[in-house]
Amino acid sequence: MDQRVFPFIISSGEATTMRQNPFGDQRYQGNGRQRRGGINPRFIILILFALYGAYYWFSNRTEDPYTGEKVLIDSSISVNEEVAMGLQAYQDILSKERPIDPNSQTARQVREIAKRLIAKVPEVEAALAAENGKQPNQVWQEFEWDVQVIQSDQANAFCLPGGKMAVYTGLLPVAGNADAVAVVMGHEIAHALLRHGAQRMSQQKLGQIGQMAGAMGGLDPQQQQMMQAAMGYGYLLPYARKHETQADAVGLMLAAAACFDPNEAVPLWERMSQASGGQAPPEFSSTHPNPGTRIQNLQQLMPKAMEYRQKFCDQAVAR
Repeated sequence: MDQRVFPFIISSGEATTMRQNPFGDQRYQGNGRQRRGGINPRFIILILFALYGAYYWFSNRTEDPYTGEKVLIDSSISVNEEVAMGLQAYQDILSKERPIDPNSQTARQVREIAKRLIAKVPEVEAALAAENGKQPNQVWQEFEWDVQVIQSDQANAFCLPGGKMAVYTGLLPVAGNADAVAVVMGHEIAHALLRHGAQRMSQQKLGQIGQMAGAMGGLDPQQQQMMQAAMGYGYLLPYARKHETQADAVGLMLAAAACFDPNEAVPLWERMSQASGGQAPPEFSSTHPNPGTRIQNLQQLMPKAMEYRQKFCDQAVAR
């Protein structure tokens, strides 16, 4: 029988032992004979991709002044590039969606809320950076702020990289008041300030490195799907939920500093949960924290938000 195919078969009359190392080569020692196999090239490919992934991760880490953490942002993605991509996406959305009359009372009120929030960005960034022992990055200096109100039943809003914002009319009855609208808009502005868009793009590139490693390393389609699922549940989704929690925190400080009542955040998310019919997926499979987790986090942040309101709120401007 061919021992190259079945190396574990030991011939009769031979006192032979086998040792297999973790690199895939097999060494036979007995009667003074030894045969060596080569290292599996697929293993080498996986090692090389792992080294490249580690290099990409560590060489593109930067400090975030808002959280004090080191985050992954590809050094090739500049703030100006983010602004350009945000503008392109904004123009595309507005070509398909229908903004309401900019001179309407609703549009003017939303713009006024945005104006007050934007005015407090420098102070809030400086305060959070000082708390974390960091220097402000002032990416907002490159932003070209704009806000539109879009006619839609969606209870939603967004702020793209570069400061292009929209509030959907479906959000307004759920929010119920200007303070709650400010909490939502502050949250969306925080995503842009924290450069979450650039972080997601960098994260996707890291994921692509993993996918290429799996494909070239010889994983079959089912194994690749399992690897992607593991990466999604173990890394990507928790990463997205962390971004939402960060945006909640920074957005709440913005709303408080701009003289809005941060206490409206809790009943807002209670109403948002009711509006969705309680149909949110389990937290582990979602990009967002569940409403209960979100409310608990906001309640813990409330004392700090009230401190920011007392410190930065200019009542004369608010009136």
